Amino acid sequence: MPRSFPVRVLTPMGQVLATRATGLRVSAADGFVGVMALHAPMVTELAIGSLVVTESEGERRHFAIVGGVMRVKRDEVLLLVEAAEEAEEIDVERARRALQRARERLVHGDPAVIDISRAELALARARNRLRVAERGRP
Repeated sequence: MPRSFPVRVLTPMGQVLATRATGLRVSAADGFVGVMALHAPMVTELAIGSLVVTESEGERRHFAIVGGVMRVKRDEVLLLVEAAEEAEEIDVERARRALQRARERLVHGDPAVIDISRAELALARARNRLRVAERGRP
């Protein structure tokens, strides 16, 4: 049986995940990062993207995440993120509506009135939530 390590995911709203894992893959600012037991210590910036945690029992859990940092120690991993949502909990219809609203703001909005960067961020978050929901559901 592969070695496992504790993984915790925290948001400003509280703890989203506390489990033991044999590995994980996360969207970092400069690409995907994989972590297994006894990984070298590191800290990395996270991007809007996904987190896939392979738990000790072999189950894979998929999360949509928004920015933050990951700290890896030899015996534990901590992710501090702005937001995290497990694939099974994503409201797909709500994410589709958010995607449509963001597109409309960017296409039809008055650039003097709307915050372009905020609309682009909303678009990226909605796309990510839909992508993770699609990949992470049975």
